[in-house]
Parts: sequence; structure tokens; C-alpha cells
Amino acid sequence: MARWLDHLRAIDGVADNTVTAYQHDVLGFLSFLSGHFGDSLGQAPLSRLKVADMRAWMAHERGRGVSARSLARTLSAVKNFAGWMAERDGIDATAILAARAPRFRRKLPRPLAEDAARAVLDTVELQSLEPWIGARDTAVVTMLYGCGLRISEALSLTGAAWPLGESIRIVGKGGKERIVPILPAAREAVDAYVALCPHDLSPEEALFRGKRGGPLNPRLIAKVMERTRMQLGLPATATPHALRHSFATHLLAAGGDLRAIQELLGHASLSTTQAYTAVDAARLMEIYESAHPKA
Repeated sequence: MARWLDHLRAIDGVADNTVTAYQHDVLGFLSFLSGHFGDSLGQAPLSRLKVADMRAWMAHERGRGVSARSLARTLSAVKNFAGWMAERDGIDATAILAARAPRFRRKLPRPLAEDAARAVLDTVELQSLEPWIGARDTAVVTMLYGCGLRISEALSLTGAAWPLGESIRIVGKGGKERIVPILPAAREAVDAYVALCPHDLSPEEALFRGKRGGPLNPRLIAKVMERTRMQLGLPATATPHALRHSFATHLLAAGGDLRAIQELLGHASLSTTQAYTAVDAARLMEIYESAHPKA
């Protein structure tokens, strides 16, 4: 297990959070098999697994209340581990690799409407009594919406990133790098924050700081978004990550190229980005049904 996890980190460049999730998933699978066969597991019993054993495990997981989506993710981790064992130690992983993931409907991203996104940017700073904290929160959410960053990507920026130029190099999931253009509005928001920030923003330390000067906790941005959406009467889906969805959806609606949006978001697969085409199509159907005389 440890060698497989090291392989994921070193060779495949898998993010630490994903490695932890994979470890949890595979340990749960092995724990079930130990109880299923009534004995501790080594490599030989894994080679003797049948499709029926895999079905028994999946039925057990569903019986525990595990969703089809979560089970599909767990099966993906188990297959990765089994495939690595087959390649490295020659075990027969046929039954594991042949197991079919349960079907589930992919959740469509929940973006904000354009006017709602603008309202969020205008309202976030009002949630704090301290001007520099209001400016900080505005700068962060402007980077999420204006540049399509994940919250972890925005908060991983260091003082060396300032002053922002025309673009910035972002290291995303799995160490994947991409170049993201910086809008003037985002540049101005960060400049306003830096001008008011009472902490020394050294190049090696976090650009966005908490009240006491340490790196900003992402939970604080989630809380300020919660207060903002309550003030504006927005749904609970108006989260920091929804700003990234909004970035992609609004670009697509304005005629943006899907491949270019994939690069801007740092998606490894185009199929992930294609979810935004379904969102845009759904929006067009709503407009059609509400506006067409024959509807």
C-alpha cells in the first residue's frame, strides 16, 4: 500500500488530498474482503477474487448508504491499486478490473447569473468592519470569478506573485501547470488589498493573510460567501467554487472556445469541461420556453 501511494505521488503526480482519499477507499475495500473471506488478505486471495465477490462488496457499500457517485470513485481507486499490483507483482486482477461502476447522473455545475456574480463582487467587502479584510475578501473572490481559480489555487499564491502582470502561472491539481490571464479588475482588487494589508507580504509567504498574519483559511472565504449570499438572497449553491463555475459558464455563453476554457480551468479531460455545455444548453432552453410565443 505504501509503495503504491508513493508511486501515485512521485510518478502520477496525484495531489495529497487525492492520495489520502485513495488510501481510505482501498483500505475500506480490503477490510470488507477480510471479513468476506474470514481471513487476512495477502496477494494470493486477491488473485482468486471473482466477479461475484466484487458485486458483494458493491452491494455492501450501497447497503451502508454510499452513493453511486462515491462508489464509482472508490472503485476507480481500487482498480488503480489492482492494476498497479498486477503490473508489479503479477497478480490476476481480472475480476477487479472487469467490475462495472454503478451508473449515476452527473451533477451539473451551479453557476451564478452574471448579475448575481457582479453583485457578489460588490457586496463581499461589506461583510467585514475592517477595510483591509473587506479588500482581501474582494480580491480573493475576484480572482475566483475573474480567473476561474480554485480556492486552493488562489490561496496558494505567495507575495512573489504581486504585482500581478498580464498573466500568472498557476499550479493546479496533480501539479499540472497552466497560464491564466489576469483581468484588470482582478489586478486592481489585489492592488487595493495589498495597499491596505497591515502584514509584511514577503515573496516566500502567502499573499492572502488571515487576521493574525498567517495564511488565509479557505473556511473564512466560505463564511463570507455565506453571509454575502444571505444578504443578496442567493441560493446555498452560491459558494466560492460556484464562482469558478460561473467563470466558465459565462465565457462559454459569450462564445468562448471549449478547448480554451479547458486550458484556463486546468481540466485534465475535456469531458469535465463539457459539463458546461449542458449548463449553457439548459439556460438556452429556459429562455426559449419563457420567450417563444408558441411555448
